Amino acid sequence: MGKRVYFFDTTLRDGEQTPGVSLNQLEKVEIALRLEALGIDVIEAGFAAASPGDAACIRAVAQAVSKPLVVGLARANKEDIDAVVQSLGDLDNTGIHIFLATSPIHRQKKLGMTKQEVIDSSTECVAYASQFFKHIQFSCEDSTRSELDFLCEVSESVIKAGATVLNFPDTVGYTTPEEYTKQFEYIIKNTKGIENIRLSCHCHNDLGLAVSNSIAALMAGATQVEGCITGIGERAGNVALEEIAALLETRKDYYQKETGINLKEIAKTSKLVSRITGIAIPPNKAVIGANAFAHASGIHQDGVIKDKSTYEIMKPESVGFTDSKLVLGKLSGRNALKKRFDVLGYTVADENLKQIFEKYKELADRKKEIFEEDIIALLEAETSKDKNTNYIFKDLSIQVLNNKQYRAFVHVINEMDNSIVEGIGEGNGPIDAIYKAIDNSLNKNIELTDYKINSISKGKDSIGEVFVKVKETNKASQGRAINVDIIMASAEAYIDAINRLMRVTTDVKMLIE
Repeated sequence: MGKRVYFFDTTLRDGEQTPGVSLNQLEKVEIALRLEALGIDVIEAGFAAASPGDAACIRAVAQAVSKPLVVGLARANKEDIDAVVQSLGDLDNTGIHIFLATSPIHRQKKLGMTKQEVIDSSTECVAYASQFFKHIQFSCEDSTRSELDFLCEVSESVIKAGATVLNFPDTVGYTTPEEYTKQFEYIIKNTKGIENIRLSCHCHNDLGLAVSNSIAALMAGATQVEGCITGIGERAGNVALEEIAALLETRKDYYQKETGINLKEIAKTSKLVSRITGIAIPPNKAVIGANAFAHASGIHQDGVIKDKSTYEIMKPESVGFTDSKLVLGKLSGRNALKKRFDVLGYTVADENLKQIFEKYKELADRKKEIFEEDIIALLEAETSKDKNTNYIFKDLSIQVLNNKQYRAFVHVINEMDNSIVEGIGEGNGPIDAIYKAIDNSLNKNIELTDYKINSISKGKDSIGEVFVKVKETNKASQGRAINVDIIMASAEAYIDAINRLMRVTTDVKMLIE
């Protein structure tokens, strides 16, 4: 069998650079634990120099997982490297990822550096980082628009300085599979010492070629692929790691590659990332879309009935989907609920189970039938919930006025002094009125920039999930909540966003890789 392919996940770093996405520490840890179950080899947990909060998240992720290597991102300067050292330097199984642009357009327009200055800075920073980390990845940002000979020069220099992994990202999704293949082949042939290190690819999807380019790199000699779950990230996103994993497994006869990925964890991982980030999975999305294993054509249906392999190259079960029906009702006890979570592959702590069961009983009183998706949503909402809140939504009431306007009355618990504040607001609809009432109760002027409603399961009484994005001056955040009552979910999501907003500092996020 061919070389082992390592999976480097940057959902918590590059994925968080998706416009409108902001993950708190609990959410990052929750995703990281799911990535560990999936079999990811390397987790890029964040950009330590961005803020103290991001640095704390990186450390929390490294302390939460045991199998994956955890790395922090740094620009090619000592201050960024020191920030990663402070987050991870005393922990085992950690490393650093340093990057510097190498293309002419980046050198001249962004950095104002000569070729020699890029080489000197790269070498100096890798050598400095080697004092603290055994695992040092260096990335030639915008490598696919860089001169091949220069990439070899930089590579040789950083290898001598202590780099253990070299990454050649297609930062702007510009290259083609043929060009990327030639780039890796040239670098491998013309760089001294490269046989002793791991080569990595990092592809963006601006022209829809991220999967094709990543596979081309792996076939040309790369042994590590970088990307995000569901393909989120800057602009058009990164390569979707679940697609690479499914492709290498389904066509193992052709690619002859081994991975450490547990494909059966793909569905749970992608659903969790989608729910936490608020980015819906398109129904026609490869591998994980709702229609990936659906058949509408009569000819296709006939073939599948006779033999599923006629139109299905993968079994739904192989990537974690199941058609089994969950049978739970309002008379079911806590042990029955825990056992069902065990069957579905979820480990639930006792303290979380108590809270989830209370929510489950409330749900069972309001729904005729509870589905698998419902209890998974309850679990993920509880485990990713931020316990350090400033405000808790208590209750509301709504009036319909004669002029077709709505008036909302809300009560919010102020956790800082345990008081209850109330507010009144009028709007063109119930949600508008509720959000104005909340603003008034907290004496805030919040701008709602996005509002989405998703159905968690099926049926008229399905749990509704509300996802909102808000802004206040130069700060932005997001919030989400689930409830059978979509009005209540809307209020809870808005309060969640305000709580997050109060902890957000001015963004230092940059366009990286």
